[in-house]
Amino acid sequence: MIMNPIPTQSSEIRVTPIPRMTQGGRWRVEAMRSYTSDLLLWFTRGQGRITVSGRTRGFGAHNAVFIPAGTMHGFEITSQVFGTAAFFPRSLNLAFPQEPLHLRIRDAAPQGDLTLILENLQRELDGDRPKKERAAENYAGLFSVWLDRAKLQYPQNERKSEKADQLVARYSTMIEEQFRSGRTVSEYAQALGITPTHLSRICNKSCGRSASALLADRILYEARRLLRETKLPVQQVAAQLGFTSAAYFSRAFQNHTGKTPSDFRRGA
Repeated sequence: MIMNPIPTQSSEIRVTPIPRMTQGGRWRVEAMRSYTSDLLLWFTRGQGRITVSGRTRGFGAHNAVFIPAGTMHGFEITSQVFGTAAFFPRSLNLAFPQEPLHLRIRDAAPQGDLTLILENLQRELDGDRPKKERAAENYAGLFSVWLDRAKLQYPQNERKSEKADQLVARYSTMIEEQFRSGRTVSEYAQALGITPTHLSRICNKSCGRSASALLADRILYEARRLLRETKLPVQQVAAQLGFTSAAYFSRAFQNHTGKTPSDFRRGA
């Protein structure tokens, strides 16, 4: 069965429990990927680590993570992690931040406000009342106001961004824009004006992964998504992701996942 619980492209507001995002495999949230919609992750229970734009932080209960559309990210999920994910299409033209935010909401009042907004939003989306789309858009607008207030109340007290952090963020953006091109880490490093060794060193410091691991993770997420959600032949999947041959793609896929592309697709 072809499964697509969370589309990478959507023109609709969507709200879903965070555990449901893993339908089809934990790789759906743990591997590096992005969406064309702005994303809110509202963690209400559990803890783990989340990587956004090449930087890894810990998250816990009552953490709100806002991830703009097109931003590469992934996060750990266990049976203890619970919360809500909300997807807001760019067509809403809301005044959302252009940079990621990680807010630790310590007080009960704003925690309750956000939970209520998301519950009301979900109720409108699931119901059949007239003008539900308009109502959902208004709740999305209320969320944008909540986010602006939370930014003022809970500023991100983090160390000043260093040049290395900026380079990793730029590398993350370049991967997201060009991971289908077949470019190597050396070519990305050259475009950034640094050596591959230095790029890998700063990636390890920022997120605990090498530059090649970040790149491979993004490519393999897309490979698995295409194998699960489309009927494209393996050869076409390989070509779309910049591999020079289907055989090379199959070897790389099996080395990282333990399965051939065909076996992975049959397991859907």
